[in-house]
Amino acid sequence: MSNKRKLKVKYSNVFFIIILIIFIFFLSSAQVLLEKEIPKVEVEEPKVTETSLSLIMVGDCLIHGAIYDDAKTTNGSYDFSKMLELVKPIIQSYDLAFYNQESILGGVELGLSSYPRFNAPKEVGDAFLDLGFNLVSLANNHTLDKGKEGIYSSLDYWRNKENIMTAGSYSSEENRITPNIMEKNGITYALLAYTTTTNGLNTFKDEPYLITVYDEELVKADIERLRDKVDLLMVSMHWGEEYTHNPTEEQKIIAEYLASLNVDIIIGHHPHVVQPIDFIGNTMVIYSLGNFIASQYGINKLTGLMAGVTVKKTTIDDQTTITLEEPTAQLVYIDSKITNYRHDYKLYPYNLLTDDILENYKDHYNKYMGIVTSLNNRVTPL
Repeated sequence: MSNKRKLKVKYSNVFFIIILIIFIFFLSSAQVLLEKEIPKVEVEEPKVTETSLSLIMVGDCLIHGAIYDDAKTTNGSYDFSKMLELVKPIIQSYDLAFYNQESILGGVELGLSSYPRFNAPKEVGDAFLDLGFNLVSLANNHTLDKGKEGIYSSLDYWRNKENIMTAGSYSSEENRITPNIMEKNGITYALLAYTTTTNGLNTFKDEPYLITVYDEELVKADIERLRDKVDLLMVSMHWGEEYTHNPTEEQKIIAEYLASLNVDIIIGHHPHVVQPIDFIGNTMVIYSLGNFIASQYGINKLTGLMAGVTVKKTTIDDQTTITLEEPTAQLVYIDSKITNYRHDYKLYPYNLLTDDILENYKDHYNKYMGIVTSLNNRVTPL
């Protein structure tokens, strides 16, 4: 190759290298300008917080004479702890625990009494508080059994109990309409309670707050007063027909109405036997929890329901939602044997029963749990 051609090739290579350098320079400069002209946008992740509480609900505490006779001690006081001891670990494992105090706690001063007009020792309340109960309904068809005197005695008992929420019976209208709100695990909650029956006994026109009888307008006003102030709103309903496992049309109508007002949980009792658990939209409806402790004849009246649920609160930025998760159902049996000419009562979770205690207890379990879960497959039997 001639020197002239070699020189030409050499210049071509140099020119190519120069062009490549210029191209890389401009590319880098463009990238720098691009980064300067288009700022990076950092997307903030939504702030999410979650908390929960556990709730268990049981039915009627109906203290017949045979029960308080069994609880009577040698010094004349009453001790119900032994008959309730097997359910204590279950109740205490929950954050909130509800029951219906069916027998008025008028105390021995008013004279203890059984069916049809009940009055129980105040030690009943002590025993249930010791079990871990902290939500109590005072509105039912036996609230009026001892008149005003019985109600005021009951309210006096509950008045000074710390961290206990009662509903359904009040000492004044101001007390009734003043929101009673508590908080657990960052979740605020409230309880309302009503009865559809008073056993034909007249309520007090001059003091209607002594017992809250169900009325649509009254209930609507009560719920609207609370709904935006609490995360969890529970309504206790004493309703239905005694000794039937099927909810009545009235129960269904009331449940639909309460659900339309965005109540979270409807807690039903009065039939003295278990009825189904269902959901109407986001509202949990327990039609009847049955008896928790009582002295009535028949396995159906001696089998009660303990209904559990996890209340979950999720907050995304400033938006909060409440969901009811993991609904569960446990059955309890009220055992009674005659010992030394008196009844010996004991409350058993069904999973602790044997055929010696209740013959064919597995068949009874399947029957009554079948009733409880018949309307909704979300409920987990325990």
